[in-house]
Amino acid sequence: MAVSIGLHVSPEFPAMLQRIDALGEVLDADADAAEELGRLTEDVARALLGAGVVGAALPQILGGHEFSPCQLIETVERISYHDSAAGWTMMALQLMTGTTAAYLDAVAAADLFPDVAGGDHALLAGHGTRPGRAVPVEGGYLVSGSWQFASGMAHATHIHSAIQVEGTGELRVLAMPKSQVELVDNWDVLGLRATHSIDYHCANEFVPATYTYLATTTNPANGGAIYRLGLVNMSAIGHTGWALGVGRRLLDELKSVAAAKSGTRNAAVDTAQFHAEYATAEAKLRSARAWAMEVWRGIEGTLDAGELTSTEQDTLLRLALNHATWTVQDVGQTVHRWAGTAAIRRGPIDRFLRDLGTGTQHLTSSPTVLQNCGRWLSGAQPQAHWEFLDLTP
Repeated sequence: MAVSIGLHVSPEFPAMLQRIDALGEVLDADADAAEELGRLTEDVARALLGAGVVGAALPQILGGHEFSPCQLIETVERISYHDSAAGWTMMALQLMTGTTAAYLDAVAAADLFPDVAGGDHALLAGHGTRPGRAVPVEGGYLVSGSWQFASGMAHATHIHSAIQVEGTGELRVLAMPKSQVELVDNWDVLGLRATHSIDYHCANEFVPATYTYLATTTNPANGGAIYRLGLVNMSAIGHTGWALGVGRRLLDELKSVAAAKSGTRNAAVDTAQFHAEYATAEAKLRSARAWAMEVWRGIEGTLDAGELTSTEQDTLLRLALNHATWTVQDVGQTVHRWAGTAAIRRGPIDRFLRDLGTGTQHLTSSPTVLQNCGRWLSGAQPQAHWEFLDLTP
C-alpha cells in the first residue's frame, strides 16, 4: 500500500496562491459570460487547471501536490474570492478527482492518472449522496441510477457517483467515463449558474469492481495522511474555503461602494450605524475563519501523528463549516442592506449574493447537520458516531 504516516504540507502552496491571484482579472472579466454559458469559459477553466488547482488535491505519489487541509481551504478561498462560481467548480473537481485517485486500486489509478505532473489525468464530477443501484455481475457491477448537482460536469472526463450494492446494501463510489451516462441540461437557477451542476442518469452500465471503492473508507490506496479523513470529511474542506472566500469578497466590495458614496448627499455609508454594522460583519467573518482554521489545524496534528479523527473532531469540522456558511450568509445580508443599488444591478455584489444564496442550500450546511452536531456536543448521544452526514447511535 503506497501510503505515508505524516501529513504532507506542500511547498508549492505559496506559488499556487500567486498563480491564482494572477488570474484574478481574467476570472472577474469572464464571470458574466460564464453565467450566460452556464459553465466556466474555456479560457478560465483551462487557466485554473493549468495552474494546478485540481492537482493540489491529488496524491503526491501520483505526481500531485497533495496539499494539507488548511492549504486546500486557502486555495479554494482564494479562487472563490475572485469568482464564487469558479471556486465552487474547482472545489468539486478537486474533491472528486483527488479522492478517486486516493481510493482506487493501483491498476485503476494508473489508468486514470497516468501523468498527473504533466497534466494527463482524469477529471471527475458527479454526486455522492443519493446512491444508484449496483447489481453484482462477474468482474463488477451493472449500474443504474439518476443523480443530481454534478458541479463542474462540463469540464469532467469521468463520473463520480455513489452506488448501493444490491443484496448487501454496501455503499460504494464509482468512477466511469462520462460517455456512459446521459447528461440532462437542466441547471436553470438563480445562483451558481456558471457551475454547470446538472443532473445525469444511466441504466445497466457495466463498471469494473476495481473502478469502485468503499464509500466510507479512510484507508487510501495512494497518497498520504489527508486521505485518512475519508470522502465526507474531505468535502468539508472545500466548502469551508468557499464560504470564507465569498464572505471576504462581499465585504471588500461593500468597502469599495462605501468609498465611492462617502461624502455625497445623504450617504448612508457615512452614518455611525453603517460603521458599526460593517465592523460587526468584519468581526463575524474573521472569527468564523479563525475558528475554522483552528479546528483544521488540530485535525492536521491528528493526521500528522498517524491517527484518525475523533468523533469530536468530526463534529467540529461539520460545525465549523455550518458556522462559516451561515455567518457569511449573515454578512451577505449586511452587504445587501448597505450597498444600495449596487446590490441589485448586474455586477460583483449581485452575482456573489446570488451564488451565496444557492451555496447555503448545500446538504453539508443543512439544519439537520447542525442539529446532529448539537446532539453530540450537548451530550445527548455521547456514544454516537458520524456516518456521512448522519449521527448514528
